[in-house]
Formats: sequence, C-alpha cells, structure tokens
Amino acid sequence: MEEKGLFCGINRPKDASNLSDMEKKHIPVIHAPEEVRPGEPFKVTISVGEMPHVMDEAHHIQWLEVGFGENFHARIDLTPVFTRPEVTVTLVRQGKGSRETGTLRVVERCNMHGLWEAARDIRIIRD
Repeated sequence: MEEKGLFCGINRPKDASNLSDMEKKHIPVIHAPEEVRPGEPFKVTISVGEMPHVMDEAHHIQWLEVGFGENFHARIDLTPVFTRPEVTVTLVRQGKGSRETGTLRVVERCNMHGLWEAARDIRIIRD
C-alpha cells in the first residue's frame, strides 16, 4: 500500500513515543496549564518541533492556527528569516457548557512538508 503524501491532509505522529526526525521538527509543542477556570485568561506557548525548524526563504513555517474545543481562536502568520516559529497567545475559555475538559488544537503549515497538528486536553474547573 502506498503512503499518503505530506500535503494530503493533516500530518500527525505515527507513534508518539518514537518520533521520526521529520516529526520532531514539525509537530507543534504546546505549553499550557493543565486546568483553567471559565472566564479567566490563560497563556499558551507554542513552538514548532522538539528540534528547531529552519526559517529560511526556501523552507519555513508559514503559519500557526490555534483552536479550543469547537472554536477557532487565532492564526499567526510568520515571515521566513525574520521570525521564529514560537508564539504565545492568551486565551479565555468561556463559562458556557457543561464539559469538564476541552481540547486545545494547534495546526501549523510548513511550506515544504504540509500541515502538522498537535492537541492537548485541558481540564475546565467549575466552582
């Protein structure tokens, strides 16, 4: 069976405990609190890859998108040479709904290797 190309859909790790060098350079790394309170701002820091990704004109990360649950929150466009694929955004989880956890998702696009996604569950504390 032929493997899909890097530009066919969103790339995710095949085995999270044994990442390839390609995966180590492209999968977003999410730093966020384990739990948040509805209505209170919290910071999320995202970097692209465990291993630094190049930001040359010929090979670079073009953008990052951040979503929480079913909602889109931010898109950050990056410029080769002048930026690094690391950002910090401040999010607010609204108090509506009854879910006890939410999933933070980050998708990034490499101009040579397509889309890559990471996700992290965050517990929502309700008083």
